[in-house]
Amino acid sequence: MPSLVARAKVLGPAFDLLANYRPGGFFFERAAMGVSTVGIAERIGVEGGPDRLATLAREVETVLREVHRDGDVPSPIAVGAIPFDSGWPAHLVVPERSVIRRREGETRQLDVVPEGLAPLNPERERWTGRALPHDAFEDIHLRPDPEPDEYAAAVVEATRRIRAGGLRKVVLARSVVVAADRALDAKQLLWRLRAVDPDCWVFASPELALDAGDLLPTGVLVGATPELLVRKERREVVATPLAGSAPRFGDPQEDRASAQRLFASAKDREEHALVVEDVAAVLAPLCEELRFPREPELLGTANVWHLATSFQGTLKGSVRSALDLVATLHPTPAVCGTPREAARALLGELEPLDRGCYAGPVGWVDADGDGEWAIALRCAEITGTTARVFAGAGIVADSDPAQELDETERKFRALLDSLRWG
Repeated sequence: MPSLVARAKVLGPAFDLLANYRPGGFFFERAAMGVSTVGIAERIGVEGGPDRLATLAREVETVLREVHRDGDVPSPIAVGAIPFDSGWPAHLVVPERSVIRRREGETRQLDVVPEGLAPLNPERERWTGRALPHDAFEDIHLRPDPEPDEYAAAVVEATRRIRAGGLRKVVLARSVVVAADRALDAKQLLWRLRAVDPDCWVFASPELALDAGDLLPTGVLVGATPELLVRKERREVVATPLAGSAPRFGDPQEDRASAQRLFASAKDREEHALVVEDVAAVLAPLCEELRFPREPELLGTANVWHLATSFQGTLKGSVRSALDLVATLHPTPAVCGTPREAARALLGELEPLDRGCYAGPVGWVDADGDGEWAIALRCAEITGTTARVFAGAGIVADSDPAQELDETERKFRALLDSLRWG
């Protein structure tokens, strides 16, 4: 196979990353910073197993460092979404064209192609999102999986197991399958999600599977997540785990009261403390210095208040890649539970759905090991006219099944509304 060559050029600072996105590409943006890609120059995959992410980190490092940089070229990147379950294979791709904005005023186009070939030249669109939504989905379009009463029963059983000892928290997910009367448009959905919640990480990634040796897309994962799993830039590391949530309201006084109830909630504070405890235990041995506040902060998205804690640290020189950090952190108690292995085992019993890439890492890493990875929450798997929308809730000893069910319904409603533009 010919060696890969990377070439770059500077784009205008006002360039819209979404204008570069095409079906089958990758999109990852927050507050106008991020990555948008077209095409595939190289595929990188590993089989499932307990060490799959550490193995993937070494494979990615090898492939990216072999890309020849022609002139003043930024570090090549690999991008993708990784399935939640460690038993599933994990695949990333080196894009053929990436538009990258990592700092204000700096937008660069990076082309990676086999030596001797010219970069692809897709025509760029003058594109704006749909001004008016489609009609709201009716009940006939929606199929809960599992049914609400089944989910509530799982919450009851989870609280019983937690009270019995050996488990402190488990995160139970459910989904709604949407049968739309039209082909769903991932780019339109990205446009809407970005407009509603510009402070979330808005993302789209093809979900990939091997078929007769070829890596083929099986659908596209689209969402807007408020949760940063980890960011690595040189030796600096940042993570912002979330746990504990409450609804937002249009009335300012009611909204403020909801936030205050969340901050004062012993149940939500316990749920959040378990996540903070785990992230601190994972990151501290990897850092020369690790800083985080002892009290959580309130973080608001368009529809939900969260409890959040921001970690910042200086990594030891032995940490080579953002993917190594992903490997140690995933899955956090925010999406799985604690202790980790006991929570995973209970999910296998009580959660009757395959999460796919829901609640898994989504993001990018470059040849220098720097990268940014969020957790794929508030998302939908889109295949043609069908979407599967996911939501979950953290269950602790005194969780109330009706309240946890309502939390998932609120999370569904936000994405179902955005799907009207898709």
